[in-house]
Amino acid sequence: MKLRRAAAALGIAAACGAAWFGWRAAQSPAAHVGPVILISIDTLRADRLPIYGYRGVTTPAIDALAADGIVFEQAWAHSPMTLPSHASILTGLLPFEHGVRDNMGFALEAGTPTLASLLGGRGYSTAGFISAYVLRRDTGIAQGFAAYDDALPATSPEKATGEVQRDGAQTLAAAETWLAGRNDPRWFLFLHLYEPHSPYEPPARFSRFKDPYDGEIAYADEIVGRLVDTLKRRGDYERALIILLSDHGEGLGDHGEMEHGIFLYSETTKVPLVVKLPGSREAGRRAAQPVQHVDVLPTVLEEVGAPRPPGLRGRSLVPAFGGAAIADAGLYAEALYPRYHFGWSELYALTDARYRFIRAPRDELYDIQDDPRERRSVAGERESTRVAMRQALERLLAGAPIDAPGQVSPEAREQLKALGYVSMQSTVSARTSGDLLPDPKDKVEVLERYRQGLDLVRGNRLADATRMFQAIAAENPSMADVWSEIAGLLVRQGRLEEAVTAYKRLVEAAPQEPAAIVSVAQVLVELRRFGEAKAQAELALEVLPPSEARWRAIAHKMLMRIALAGNDTAAARAEAARGEEADPTLPLTDLLEGLINYESGQYAAALPHFEAAQRRSAGRTFEVPDLRYYIGDSLARLERYAEAEPPLQEEVRLFPSNVRARAGLAMLYRVQGRNDEAAQAVEAMLRVAPTPESYRTAEKLWTMFGEPARAAAVKAESRSVLQPGK
Repeated sequence: MKLRRAAAALGIAAACGAAWFGWRAAQSPAAHVGPVILISIDTLRADRLPIYGYRGVTTPAIDALAADGIVFEQAWAHSPMTLPSHASILTGLLPFEHGVRDNMGFALEAGTPTLASLLGGRGYSTAGFISAYVLRRDTGIAQGFAAYDDALPATSPEKATGEVQRDGAQTLAAAETWLAGRNDPRWFLFLHLYEPHSPYEPPARFSRFKDPYDGEIAYADEIVGRLVDTLKRRGDYERALIILLSDHGEGLGDHGEMEHGIFLYSETTKVPLVVKLPGSREAGRRAAQPVQHVDVLPTVLEEVGAPRPPGLRGRSLVPAFGGAAIADAGLYAEALYPRYHFGWSELYALTDARYRFIRAPRDELYDIQDDPRERRSVAGERESTRVAMRQALERLLAGAPIDAPGQVSPEAREQLKALGYVSMQSTVSARTSGDLLPDPKDKVEVLERYRQGLDLVRGNRLADATRMFQAIAAENPSMADVWSEIAGLLVRQGRLEEAVTAYKRLVEAAPQEPAAIVSVAQVLVELRRFGEAKAQAELALEVLPPSEARWRAIAHKMLMRIALAGNDTAAARAEAARGEEADPTLPLTDLLEGLINYESGQYAAALPHFEAAQRRSAGRTFEVPDLRYYIGDSLARLERYAEAEPPLQEEVRLFPSNVRARAGLAMLYRVQGRNDEAAQAVEAMLRVAPTPESYRTAEKLWTMFGEPARAAAVKAESRSVLQPGK
């Protein structure tokens, strides 16, 4: 793969010419020997900062850093996605060169030189502290860092991976702990903050800002200020090279996109870039020439007097620090998210000082000097410019394939068909031209309905959300993300047979999606269709690459449960061991021994195994479902009621739809005479998880509690809620 990309890159470089990707030869100034600090504020669009003219928020820390440094007024990202953008920042390579094209299903190839490895080779101590799951070390982005802290708060697998994050203040605290041990000035710190990524939930003290997005920007600024204060106390600020930027912006409704990933307009690809030099030299300068993410690595290397690897397209920005011009370059960007997730055309962009060209089924061309917000395409009026830029873009991309996330082999596809996946044509082949796919700008209405569906989910209007997503899928059957939403919602509503069908449609739309086949197996296990579940789990292990350790371990967990259901403890133990080998943080061996004892009524013997499993899973980002339930229920059955309550409450917090845990809490409260709390627990179960199982469980609980009238009322309510109109 690497050799293929290298050869393609050489061919592209030769074809593209200096008109679009020239740069100056590297020079070696006096080497900088102080700290190098890279601060990435995720999802921060440039035009929402005061240093770029915005007045809706105050950012005193960033303003002060800019006053001590150089502000680049036209800085552009190569992707509107977190992982591909950071891969470009840290490698100096464009996305089709480093091969990371989306947040999920891709990893940076082992051995790829990074800014961390290059500085490490110059004697720098290197450390990265990240705030989001999409930058976890499994993605390869940690390469070259001697320390890489991707510890994230434990959360439920029900939460979308894009929302799994660590508070920036906690990330900074971890970074400051590392800084406390630095005495030599040669160190490189990468600090990643996930504010202001959605969901926008700034601390209450920032509620004074009308827009919560601005509130999160203000919070990110506060964290930057804390870091600067720490650097000043240590005596590092004056001698430090500090680069502050964002990986991409946010749509905020412009051009119909609320968040990011689909389009390549300036709101999602124009980013802030501030460079504070040692001694604050050239303080207060503003540079108007367009620059790009891949310029960061060669710039840092020139500042520290290090040679730069051959073949990089990026230009050193060092001449611009003093006001000199740097070689012009056409700035490249791509958005493959619409192709991978929705079955729409991918988009490419090329930008220079005057024009921004977006290649799509219907090309767009914007005069960004006269129309910086890209409101009116002039593609039809300036045909010669459009053609020239399209040809330059095509030369750049010649020989560069559309990498498929997690390639699925022909053999695996045949097995998928054998298991009933007959609509494989819905998958967009890498050979299919984007010009033959729907243009994303023609799908803005669908995008808005999709966003409205997500809002319904957040409001717990699960049935309404399901209907909305089903309507979207009926018109757009290749939209993998929609099938994923439908399937998950059906599971939460207890509609498991329908969920199996929806998950199978997800596999057909995105057979490389790691969660898809494993999720089919999980639902089939719940339905006790063990033969089908086993075939699905075994296929998942054939399809999933070793890098998908989490999902491979879950597939082994399904096989463990299937073997246990068949009373084959030897096979169950073998699968548990294989699962732990794939993911050592998933404590399957202790979980299994606990289940064996629990199912035989030996709760005292089961409890130590469950507790050991919980201790061993302490470092996991995604919690183990039902583990705390088994601990709490075992304690309750042993009449250790005070000890049973906290694990049951935590299970409910992490897994709101866990009916057994909610029922366990209701019974625990009732046996202690806490009748009002028991009633509230039953009501919460029906509100949060209005499923047939919940209503059956509530009816049984009220019957057990000796309240037949309430049991009858729940039964009547179930008919009106679950079978409206009957």
